[in-house]
Amino acid sequence: MKSAELSLDDIVEAAERIHGLVERTPMIESKIDGRRVWLKCECLQTGGAFKLRGATNRLLQLSPAERERGVVAFSSGNHARGVAIAARRLGIRAVIVMPSDAPKVKVDGTRAEGAEIVFYDRLSESREEIAARIAGESGATVVPSFDDPAIVAGQGTAGLEIVEQLGRSPARIVIPCGGGGLASGIALAVPEAKIVIVEPEGWDDMGRSLELGTIVPVEPNPPATFCDAIQTLRVSPLTFGILQRRNAKALAVSDAEVEDAIRFAWQKHRLVVEPGASVGLAAVLAGKVEATEGTVVVLSGANVEPALHARIVGEAA
Repeated sequence: MKSAELSLDDIVEAAERIHGLVERTPMIESKIDGRRVWLKCECLQTGGAFKLRGATNRLLQLSPAERERGVVAFSSGNHARGVAIAARRLGIRAVIVMPSDAPKVKVDGTRAEGAEIVFYDRLSESREEIAARIAGESGATVVPSFDDPAIVAGQGTAGLEIVEQLGRSPARIVIPCGGGGLASGIALAVPEAKIVIVEPEGWDDMGRSLELGTIVPVEPNPPATFCDAIQTLRVSPLTFGILQRRNAKALAVSDAEVEDAIRFAWQKHRLVVEPGASVGLAAVLAGKVEATEGTVVVLSGANVEPALHARIVGEAA
């Protein structure tokens, strides 16, 4: 399915399909620069991230024969755990290709759901090629983290909730972006809102692609970042096409700005938010996007190593 064929109707159908299998996460009121903003807390989703939405929507559409052969996914952790949870619930074998430097909390969480893990080096090996090889050998269905219409539709259900919870469409939604599955899904689900995507500095391939009008990969030798959840080397035509048509604005933030956001979420709201999930909040706090009244900021995940979180917020683990 091309991006032009994916619509709001697909998001609505996904919401009906996954109803009762994902949490309706809360919207929390906050104040930034004296203005009221809303935090959409996908960090409180089952599995600690929004990824369960898309994974559940995709796996529910497998045929009986496909369920029997299992699934294979590739992820630094949150999609991995989302697929593992959905697969366990449906009695489907799951193999997850994860980077060898994935945070232990994400590896342990994925393994605890019963998934088999295959590690790879994110700088020298292709996770897509490894997953394709496993699928070829076993007949398993590959479940991408963002380059799949059913995944995008499932992630977009968070956008439907935002509108329902506010009672209206917000003027602006600020969203963390790796491959763009969440951002493009919400862009489809809330067509009246301005969409702002945020990436880590040096890993802003979606932003550069939108600026140039064509997909470009992350530039060679990208800088180190602790935003592991959104280190995507190249976005897909599916997500790029949706965000391009919606005239999404793109921003990038530093690790230091992300740390400020993690502290804010904890000190103001006692919310544990992982680095990659904090980039949207970081952009607002840093003044890179104006905190206009009623802006919604998506906090997309909570799977951060306890010791790292304790160091950032200045409290004992």
